[in-house]
Amino acid sequence: MRLTRRPGGTGPAGDPAAHHGPDDPDGPDDRRGGGTPAGASPATRPPGDDPHPRSGTPDGGGERRPRAILGTYAAGRPTSPHPTTPAPNWPVITVTLAVTLGLALWATLAPDSAGAGLAAVTGWITGSLGWFYILTVALVLLFMIWVACSRSGRVRLGPDHSRPQFSLFSWSAMLFAAGIGIAILFYSVAEPVTQFMHPPVGPGQDADAARDAVVFTLFHYGMSGWALYALLGLAFGYFAYRRNMPLAIRSALYPVLGRRIHGPVGDAVDVAAMLGTVFGVAASLGIGVVQLNYGLSELLGIGEGVTWQIALVVLAVAVATVSAVSGVDKGIKRLSEINVYLALLLLAFVLVTGRTGFLLDSLVTNIGDYLVSLPRWTVETYSYAGSFDGLGSSDPAATREWMSQWTLFFWAWWVAWAPFVGLFLARISRGRTLRQFIVGTLVVPFFFVAVWAAVFGNTALDRVVRGDSDFTATTVAHPERGFYMLLEGMPWPTVTIVLATAIGLLFFVTSADSGALVMANFSSQVTDPRQDGAVWMRVLWSVVVAVLTVTMLQVGGIPTLQSATIVMGLPFAVVIYLIMYGLWSSLRREAVREDSRALAAHAVISGRTGTAPGAGEAWRDRLRRADTWPDADDVARYVRDVAGPALRSVAAALEERGHAVTLTSTPVEGTPVPQLDLFIPFGDGVEFRYGLYPVEHDLPAFLHRTGRYTRLEVTGVNGSLGYDVAGYSREQLIGNVLDLYDRHREFLHLDRDAPGGAVGVADGGEVPDWSADFAPDGD
Repeated sequence: MRLTRRPGGTGPAGDPAAHHGPDDPDGPDDRRGGGTPAGASPATRPPGDDPHPRSGTPDGGGERRPRAILGTYAAGRPTSPHPTTPAPNWPVITVTLAVTLGLALWATLAPDSAGAGLAAVTGWITGSLGWFYILTVALVLLFMIWVACSRSGRVRLGPDHSRPQFSLFSWSAMLFAAGIGIAILFYSVAEPVTQFMHPPVGPGQDADAARDAVVFTLFHYGMSGWALYALLGLAFGYFAYRRNMPLAIRSALYPVLGRRIHGPVGDAVDVAAMLGTVFGVAASLGIGVVQLNYGLSELLGIGEGVTWQIALVVLAVAVATVSAVSGVDKGIKRLSEINVYLALLLLAFVLVTGRTGFLLDSLVTNIGDYLVSLPRWTVETYSYAGSFDGLGSSDPAATREWMSQWTLFFWAWWVAWAPFVGLFLARISRGRTLRQFIVGTLVVPFFFVAVWAAVFGNTALDRVVRGDSDFTATTVAHPERGFYMLLEGMPWPTVTIVLATAIGLLFFVTSADSGALVMANFSSQVTDPRQDGAVWMRVLWSVVVAVLTVTMLQVGGIPTLQSATIVMGLPFAVVIYLIMYGLWSSLRREAVREDSRALAAHAVISGRTGTAPGAGEAWRDRLRRADTWPDADDVARYVRDVAGPALRSVAAALEERGHAVTLTSTPVEGTPVPQLDLFIPFGDGVEFRYGLYPVEHDLPAFLHRTGRYTRLEVTGVNGSLGYDVAGYSREQLIGNVLDLYDRHREFLHLDRDAPGGAVGVADGGEVPDWSADFAPDGD
């Protein structure tokens, strides 16, 4: 059987529409619907629906031959110049709307009953399951540290050949921006003052309470919470960019649940994520709207209350809707970037005009105290508070209330926001190692939080200690006013209040817009990382969050939103354990794959070293090949005359031994050299893949001439293996295939006891497309 290339083979890789006619059995319908399940590759075509029978006779009888299929579905490559809009996931949408709007309707019709019900459930969670939130965050932090420090830290968020899209500075800046939000304006002043006046244990208002006050803010906004973001970002990025699965939370559970992630179980996971995200965004909007209401009242003289707060929520929805409908997302993102600089300007102003020496001294002390206190506070449940004399507060109820309002709320809030921020982190981190990703995510945002909280928190404490009782009482009773009252006591109060209100307003509307986009993605059947949910879904979720925020504010304000977040974050906290197990299982398999490489001496067996039996004059061939710099046409002829026939011979021999082999040839944009892939499934085990991919490079400088040459790099399931086989003899190339096949068999042997299922093309992952990684301008 000949391995053929269809006309138009230089069209977009993975774009069946570019080289298939409407009646072609290899056309898009066979790959994305029609005769096959959505997203299925040729290797997963249902029995009896194969347009390429494995024989030379129409009825499929006779000698079994390997299939040669053209135009494999390439994940990440759309059938049009722009990514297609994914289909809605109606079960997820329906259940999420039912729960969210049901609670909003209950709060509207019976606010007292809804408030009492939420308070009762929150009280039960705080008293009976508070330890679960504490333990979950502690384990996530330890898990992230373990991944970063282990050998798995070298694994990339993407194929082995991938490299970061953004420079270290740009990436750090985006992480830095991710750490800023309107809530940090709210809590950077309110929390230190409140913790100083009413700590969880002890009388407060002393030197120890002052020292711990800002550290509590660092703890609640520090590495523990960012570890949750890192975990979800790792799950999104690893399974989407390395395992070629849909950019969805359910993909991270494939090692645990197998193909069940594509059914009701997967929908349940997405519903848990959606509920957490909806209530997490609503809590942020609620906090923001209360603070902005006060700021605008100070500037414009408008009133405070639910009416104006509803107006601000409507404003946020309007901005999100205009962004979705008009396509001004880039403008919104630019405003967000500008907002970061405005926040830094405000931070610098307070630092310079305040007690600069004291603030810098306190910053160093606060970071040191945080690092010392982190291990103990991470697992602190205050179970002994009030139980024994001399061990703390004599009022256990007050301590439980403190835990509910602060640590448990923050952990639930982080859990609820983890899918939201994790998706953003994954999208900007493809190509980085897990170690780089985790260390950057834990350290860079925390550094900003530490500086911001130390500057504003210690400035507020300084006013409290100096006897400003009005500021103290107002900040504790009305936290949204504390930040503005702090600025009123500094130089140029009108300018700084205008700046702070502008910062808060921009964070407010951009959070609503980004939240709507993420929720639209979570409730869609997204298969391409570049896809976003439909416009109408973004508008829908903007309105749903607005309705929920308004009704919760009417029931009881921010405390009610906090209670609802604690309740709705609980289901997804359970999912987090499954995500950790799925990642651990997959990373264990990465380690097994690395171990198996040491058991395969493929360099000797293939004759590339010249010492293999029968190598003869192979060293002369190696020398000739080393001094050859083939162009794309040369490599295309090599593929046609040597590589293609060699792979067909291997495929035929393997099929004779009972293996189901799929051999594909896919055009690669911009070059006459096709991409060749040979797939062998192994049931529930990881499939074997041997690929040849053309990569262009500039000629080396020592040749003293310009131009480009083409390499034919070997690829596996994890990307390029880094070496070139263009110019290998037929026997050497076959030997290389068999060497890697032997190595894969060793891997399966070592992997036999590994937990979870394998993720391959036949198990939900798509055939990867690496054309962007190997683009000429990416050298």
